[in-house]
Amino acid sequence: QVQLVESGGGLVQAGGSLRLSCAVSGRTFSSYAMGWFRQAPGKEREFVAAVNWSGGSTHYADFVKGRFTISRDISRGSPKNTVFLQMNNLKPEDAAVYYCEADGTTARVMDGRGDYWGQGTQVTVSS
Repeated sequence: QVQLVESGGGLVQAGGSLRLSCAVSGRTFSSYAMGWFRQAPGKEREFVAAVNWSGGSTHYADFVKGRFTISRDISRGSPKNTVFLQMNNLKPEDAAVYYCEADGTTARVMDGRGDYWGQGTQVTVSS
């Protein structure tokens, strides 16, 4: 059974940083694109960032450009089953549940149509 498990969420002050991780188990995702969405209370789920299968191509929502960095473990021998989201200079409006997503194509990840999703991790930013 495929599982995506997020971790790294928590409470941080505005201007602070958090690093989210998403670990995949149950199969190898080396050929899959992965990404992050977020959903704040009362709002729709929105795209945050995506990375292609090799880690060489990344995409970001405009509101996180320059502050967030998505990457995946591409060390030798790695199955590329872990994706990270480094979040710097966090703002109160970044508070949300962050979800990890995986799919065979980057386009589907960016559209939120991925086949695999995690359960989410809460990020809270205090002003």
